Amino acid sequence: MGLPTAWVDRIFDKLTVTYGQAFLRRWADIDMNTVKSDWAHELDGFDRNPKAIAFALSNLDPEKPPTVLQFRALAYKAPSDQPEAIDQPKATQERIASELLKMAPIRRMPLPDKKDWARRIVARHEAGDNIRPYSLKLAQDALRPPSGLPV
Repeated sequence: MGLPTAWVDRIFDKLTVTYGQAFLRRWADIDMNTVKSDWAHELDGFDRNPKAIAFALSNLDPEKPPTVLQFRALAYKAPSDQPEAIDQPKATQERIASELLKMAPIRRMPLPDKKDWARRIVARHEAGDNIRPYSLKLAQDALRPPSGLPV
């Protein structure tokens, strides 16, 4: 697919203004559409990172115009927008033991009964709350011992 034509045209405009004929003379014997197509191909994907193109245009060699490969290399040197990852220190055995000790009260709590939801619905019904019949039936069925199995 390549870099959009409008982007390549703007890059060429900037490089022509910066270097004048020194830039254009490089391709004097080559069809300019062929040259621009090559630039579009070599710079494919940079439309997702326009800051890299801006970085390359801001860091040009003041003495000579770049080739497409030199321009692409400059664009790859653009600083990333992603913050640098901070290395997390490894946990020591003492730290792990300390954190587990803080969790001891939670670990000793009894596990919740999986049928508490059904007991709450039945209790609300018995207290006079208006419970939808289907919800009440599901709750009552959940609290009923399984049929056909030894108890």
